[in-house]
Amino acid sequence: MVEATELRVAGEAALSAEDQRRLEQMLQYIRAQAETFIGYPCNGYFDYSALHEFLKYPVNNVGDPFAPCTYRVHTREIEREVLAWFAELTHIPPSDYWGYVTNGGTEGNIYGLFLARELFPQGLVYYSEDTHYSVAKNLRVLNMKHIMIRSQPNGEIDYDDLYETIRIHRDVPPIIFANIGTTMTEAIDDIVRIRKILSDLAIPESYIHCDAALSGMTLPFIDGAPLYDFRAGIDSISISGHKFIGSPMPCGIVLAKKRYVERIARSIEYIGTLDTTLTGSRNGIAPLILWYAIRTRGADGFRREVADCLEKARYAVERFRARGIEAWRNPFAVTVVFPRPPEVVLEKWQIAVHRNRAHIITMQTVRREQIDAVIDDVVASCEAAAGPAEIKG
Repeated sequence: MVEATELRVAGEAALSAEDQRRLEQMLQYIRAQAETFIGYPCNGYFDYSALHEFLKYPVNNVGDPFAPCTYRVHTREIEREVLAWFAELTHIPPSDYWGYVTNGGTEGNIYGLFLARELFPQGLVYYSEDTHYSVAKNLRVLNMKHIMIRSQPNGEIDYDDLYETIRIHRDVPPIIFANIGTTMTEAIDDIVRIRKILSDLAIPESYIHCDAALSGMTLPFIDGAPLYDFRAGIDSISISGHKFIGSPMPCGIVLAKKRYVERIARSIEYIGTLDTTLTGSRNGIAPLILWYAIRTRGADGFRREVADCLEKARYAVERFRARGIEAWRNPFAVTVVFPRPPEVVLEKWQIAVHRNRAHIITMQTVRREQIDAVIDDVVASCEAAAGPAEIKG
């Protein structure tokens, strides 16, 4: 039998010297950009070289990870182990959940909304103005009716506005899109309080989806963190894999109550399995990456990493304030918010901004010397632009 590597050597020419230079230049570019990558929630601190051999095969987890499939070059067994770990993390019994490894948080969110729409075709989606930009697009794709709710100054949903808006439309099943860590301030919507609103209004039917892209991997390892998972009465949740865990490719997981997924399942003869996911072909390498991270780092390792990230966030707030800049963070957050700096800082550092706010996120790869350097640049640029007396704001 001819090995796959032999086929490639026989069928492919080597890269030209010019193309090889292009690859090297791209690698150098990425390495350089990684040094200023401080404003986005992605962990680049990983080594998956042990999995390189899997890249020699067309690994495809097409279809339902819990059903047999005639396409057998897959990692579905590994995927199920990953999902079981996340199910335990989010406190949903093994007999009650279904899920799959996604291409990232947006896919997980649109899947949760899709299930809600199939359950309540006339439902009305409520989400805060601090919700991730992709959600409005998801709602357009799904053609779901929706109402945006005001946010509080910290980014958390305005519960009074939510109450009044649901009250006005109480004849329509509410679909709540809750943020467990908003994009700019990592604010956490209070699921227990939202459930109480639904109870106080005597709402008989509802659906709650949680976008826990980053915080879904930090809150479980923080003592005293708010209740946000299936214990609080949610129906589905999306968690990113490339954010806190870290991955060379975007990925994530979505979990939902199994009985909802059974409503949409369709049997497909061509692949000999059930069609229950959003995409047909699915990344079979991503489950390996998540599995490897879980097995090598474990709950204790993640807990240590979370503690270190939180300590760096506290350090950043203290250092900003010591230099006269009004930085702050939400409880349990690794996101540090401060006034939008001059453009010269944004050109040097990859810092996320929205209107008058900016933030850095103290992920595993962010070092204290980087935090200090950012603060030095912010102070210097503000002094150059307006003078020390106007740094605050």
